[in-house]
Amino acid sequence: MPRMSERAEPPPGPDVDRLLSFTIPGRDARGRVVRLGPVLHKILAAHAYAPAIKHLLAEALVVTALLGGLLKRAGGQVTLQAQTEGGVVELLVCDYRNGELRGYVKHDLERLAGAGANPSLPALFGNGHLAITFDLADADQRYQGVVPLEGDTLAEAVETYFGQSEQVPTLIRTAVRVGSEGCLAGGLLVQHLPEPEQGRERIHARTDRPEWDHVAILARSIRHEELLDPQLSAEGLVWRLFNEEREIRVQDVATLSRGCRCSVVHFEEVLARFPKEDRRQMQDKDGIIRVDCAFCSRQFPIQD
Repeated sequence: MPRMSERAEPPPGPDVDRLLSFTIPGRDARGRVVRLGPVLHKILAAHAYAPAIKHLLAEALVVTALLGGLLKRAGGQVTLQAQTEGGVVELLVCDYRNGELRGYVKHDLERLAGAGANPSLPALFGNGHLAITFDLADADQRYQGVVPLEGDTLAEAVETYFGQSEQVPTLIRTAVRVGSEGCLAGGLLVQHLPEPEQGRERIHARTDRPEWDHVAILARSIRHEELLDPQLSAEGLVWRLFNEEREIRVQDVATLSRGCRCSVVHFEEVLARFPKEDRRQMQDKDGIIRVDCAFCSRQFPIQD
């Protein structure tokens, strides 16, 4: 694993669509850095989203990628899903698996028009909850936590999830730029590692936690323009924040891509689970079942 003290060379050119992991052994801390470019543009372009919804989905994709970077083994999946009542957004869902990201927002256009140019999180979600699900492929296990959608950003809601469900101090920062020149988004996640020795008090139960407080103060100094600067490598970003530490270990997690697992075969398998009479009612006059994929906005004709 490369160490920052050895100044591993970052990849040449703009540093986008890449997920980086780092640990600070002397502070019992770990982190993830991500910056989305072309992948984000492809996902957002699947639907004619308004600017406010683009911004929301971009932040959700950044957070999902950061959470995906916490998976220890290939084949696992992280799903972030928000279901709401009384807000603009009816459903938001994003997931990450093996470096592939996808996301979709279903929303009420009339409510969005009445919410203003920059609607708040409560206006977007109303009375909503955020579910975060970790599917561990190797262990065939699923862990899910549900927290209220409170705060000013999705990142704050996810911080609450880790604080309540995992008792792990977590700091997340995101930045999004959606404009005529393209879409760019970036994020930083920093966590304190759980206390490893049996019998030691978990950090959330302690009144003093100087190592975490030190890391959190440095992480909070990150600026939006740094998260969004494609010429600043992920390694360079980590070095700016924590260059006074004795050792920082960095490792590539994934090169990111837009992932959509829809296919004729997949939908045929799904439809086969429905009773024959139900499938007959889904058919059009030509006997075709037309399935729309919300993630990629493609239609698949299925001959039953």
